[in-house]
Amino acid sequence: QVRLVESGGGLVQPGGSLRLSCAASGTILSVDVMGWYRQAPGKQRELVASVTTGGRTNYADSVKGRITISRDNAKNTVYLQMNSLKPEDTAVYYCNLERPTLSRNYDYWGQGTQVTVSS
Repeated sequence: QVRLVESGGGLVQPGGSLRLSCAASGTILSVDVMGWYRQAPGKQRELVASVTTGGRTNYADSVKGRITISRDNAKNTVYLQMNSLKPEDTAVYYCNLERPTLSRNYDYWGQGTQVTVSS
């Protein structure tokens, strides 16, 4: 089993920065993709960014140039550095680990951390 624990959320003013961390425990495989999703009130959960073990990244268009995802494979930890934050970035941010197999993909989720961007 995989357990994901997030930290680093909070309240920040527009234009500010936050860094989220997600530590994974359990058996982590080299095929596992780690990432961050977010869900704002009344909206569907959406991908923010993801990163493979090899460092290949994928970003939502809305966050490109402002948000950077990184991964420390030795620590099984993924980070989300968020700069130039906007009110529309307000959401609960969830850490995700996606494990592809021959039959299906398995998803593991953290408990979520609130990010609020407001003056």
